[in-house]
Amino acid sequence: MGEPVILGGVRTPFGRKNGAFRETHPAYLLTDLLKGLVDRTGVDKGKIGDIVCGCVSPVMEQGANIGRVAGLKAGFPVHVPAVSLNRMCGSSQQAIHFAAQEIAAGDADYAIGCGIENMSRVPMGSDFMMPGGGFNFPDTGYELIHQGESAERIADKYGFTRKDVDDFSMESHRRASVTIKGGKYKEIIPTAGVDAEGKPSTLSRDEGVRDVIDPAKIASLKPSFRPEGRGVVTAANSSQISDGASAVLIGDRDKAMADGLKPKFKFRARVAVGDDPTIQLLGVIPATKIALERAKLHINDIDWIEINEAFATVVLGWARDIKPNMEKVNPMGGAIAHGHPLGATGAGLMAKMCSAMEQHNLSLGLQVMCIGHGQATCTIIERIG
Repeated sequence: MGEPVILGGVRTPFGRKNGAFRETHPAYLLTDLLKGLVDRTGVDKGKIGDIVCGCVSPVMEQGANIGRVAGLKAGFPVHVPAVSLNRMCGSSQQAIHFAAQEIAAGDADYAIGCGIENMSRVPMGSDFMMPGGGFNFPDTGYELIHQGESAERIADKYGFTRKDVDDFSMESHRRASVTIKGGKYKEIIPTAGVDAEGKPSTLSRDEGVRDVIDPAKIASLKPSFRPEGRGVVTAANSSQISDGASAVLIGDRDKAMADGLKPKFKFRARVAVGDDPTIQLLGVIPATKIALERAKLHINDIDWIEINEAFATVVLGWARDIKPNMEKVNPMGGAIAHGHPLGATGAGLMAKMCSAMEQHNLSLGLQVMCIGHGQATCTIIERIG
């Protein structure tokens, strides 16, 4: 049996919808990133036991096992297999978990947990929308509603005001902008795309981050999911539709050291939970509690926290229950600022957290993500090198 450790993580900048990556085939976006991961870590491609790829809309250009297509395009030997999975927004965090479990089981010496989503080219919902629009879910016995309405119900539950969620969102942009100006997003690999005129260019920063914030404009936006005056969730306090890819290399600790690679983090907990499928986005609370219990830690022991900012109400609801030090929560900003390319966000947040913890010489990190239909994923890592 092996001991899985993180050997490195990278991500593309996250592009705006119909932005820099609008003309890039999703497989090519992931291809370039896989090459970048190999270059940064120095791992032998031929020793990779599996490529586990998260993708939330695995149809059209993202279908046909895009992880395998990208692996071949990136020059991995044909004997390196790949699988693509969909745990909705937690897909590439789950890909990391599955890759780590392969190492722990002794089934592989190295594995890659990665994710891809080009939402400009394969729109959200492409895997379940019916011809002509709408969807036809079977009767589950539960009220399955839009995540935006779930976000509104979280605001109702905790009494969050429009000012609460807008203030949180502006702070996310402020933190992300400061990080960009300081050159601290070191996990990013500059990636080829196109500019506004369609000419070739290289994107080196997240496109959605606003360096200048207009509070009046943010306050003027109408609710996205409820009539005006009855809701607080707007485009400004929700995650941005984005394009991007991410990848994390996992290896057996002893094998990696024998190969001259440097183990950076070990896993203290890997958790996936189910929760109420109607409120659906508060699974982050039990997921966090279970992960902390398994790791025998308290939230105050954690040095760095990444929680996906699907909606501001999710983070605020989680914080009301978990009671973290909010200075440790998304210190570099989150998905409201840098975007949420669904299948790529999980491994992207992990790469971001690992990079930040190395830069700041921190020990313990926690990542947690809400997932549609009432699920959540949570990971706790500890720095070892």
